[in-house]
Amino acid sequence: MADVIRIHPENRKIFDYRGRPLVLLCATEHYGAVINRPFRFERYLKDAVERGQTLTRLFTLFRELQTPVNPYSTCKPESPDFIAPFERTGPRNALDGQPRYDLSRWNAEYFDRLHAFLSLAESYGIVVEVVLFSNTYKDEVWALNPLNPANNTTMETPDPPVPWQEYMTCRRTDLLDWQRAHVRRIVEETNRYGNVIYEICNEPCYFPDTEGLPGSEEVNGWQSQFIAQIREIESGMPNRHLIAGQEAMTIRPFDQPSDGSFESMDFDVVNIHPLPNTLCDGRSYDLGDFMSKQLKLRPLRDFTLAAYGRSKPLNHDEDNIATQYKEEEGWTVHRKRAWTALFSGAHYDMIDFSILPYLETGTPESRNGIRRWMGNLSAFIHSIDLVRARPVMPGWLQERPDHTLESVFAVAGEDYCIYLADAREREEAGCGDPIAGRLCFDLPPGAFEMSCFSPSGGVYSPRVPLGGGESRRVVLQAFRHDVVIRITRVE
Repeated sequence: MADVIRIHPENRKIFDYRGRPLVLLCATEHYGAVINRPFRFERYLKDAVERGQTLTRLFTLFRELQTPVNPYSTCKPESPDFIAPFERTGPRNALDGQPRYDLSRWNAEYFDRLHAFLSLAESYGIVVEVVLFSNTYKDEVWALNPLNPANNTTMETPDPPVPWQEYMTCRRTDLLDWQRAHVRRIVEETNRYGNVIYEICNEPCYFPDTEGLPGSEEVNGWQSQFIAQIREIESGMPNRHLIAGQEAMTIRPFDQPSDGSFESMDFDVVNIHPLPNTLCDGRSYDLGDFMSKQLKLRPLRDFTLAAYGRSKPLNHDEDNIATQYKEEEGWTVHRKRAWTALFSGAHYDMIDFSILPYLETGTPESRNGIRRWMGNLSAFIHSIDLVRARPVMPGWLQERPDHTLESVFAVAGEDYCIYLADAREREEAGCGDPIAGRLCFDLPPGAFEMSCFSPSGGVYSPRVPLGGGESRRVVLQAFRHDVVIRITRVE
């Protein structure tokens, strides 16, 4: 039996893996490490662990359409390089011009790569979110899926063809049977690994007020039967794994509820893709437009704090707000959002678009930028007593410099970590200019020390003494974009 990642028994907002409290954090490749033949995942994983990343995400079946945005993504392999769970045998060609799949014949190359990837990630202590299905989004993407009847020799091709929207439903018995076969095989093959979390479906969606198309209850019911299937399969196997996911949302326009994900659906971990109109307990939060370079720090913090009061861990999954901008400005947006998310009690996953086949460790610029910065965050967050630490609600910090937003993570009475960020959007005057000012907060009686930490540089300033008491005021040296103030009790 493996040492399996689990929710920490003493703090249900974090994880326990190999006896270590763990926060999930990554700037990951685009989820196609196994399905894209040229991708040398050994290089990617080695670099990831060296940079303190604790998570990676892996699509097991979904293949994305090649587009001008990130055209060489690992999730967009050339057709001859796509490795599916099923063998391509023909006769006749699939819609991508390669031989059709035989769904009854499992592809040994695929499972060899899957085991090699999971085994190496496990040796490094990296958690892998194994994603079983994904939204197929439109006809052109559905045309790439091995489970599309037009792409395999196993299913009868109906007339009219299966609409892509029905992929996330139980309407087609033959399609559902092969989806269940896929789930069973993946779970049986991966049960041995302790570093696995399963996700049912990436970005499940429904179609409100559209006659004949599935609604939210139908899509959520489809997901729920796979949750039950995984739990049934693993009931007779050595290990039990966590299951992550989210209830169905709409994409155009964005409408992403979360209450059912936290309360009624049988997920262990809730994945939320930061998007506009993300709902929690009757309130809407604008977490930013896709690929917009918007910062949206306040709603990101406030949604995360609201979700902290719910019953399950929250992972900000696939934050794509600036990932197509492979430069300092875009990476700085993600650095700020990552620190804000973790200091508000969540976990954080973004796609690093600088990681591609033949470029598995990113570019020199990304290695010195976002990849180094994520390592700084990982080292800092794991230096805190995570079992006892909690986010502190707004109001504890009574004074702060103009244009900043605070996120405070603390072990009450012992260790106060204040993340202070320039919260202005890039088009606002002065964004990124030096900021200075004062902080005011209450401390319990006693002796403390204070130092500052640079999220970009990864270094602390010298410690200075600070007495406890009410309305303690300190003067900050000027900083650009963000800084962390750490106040620790002196024994």
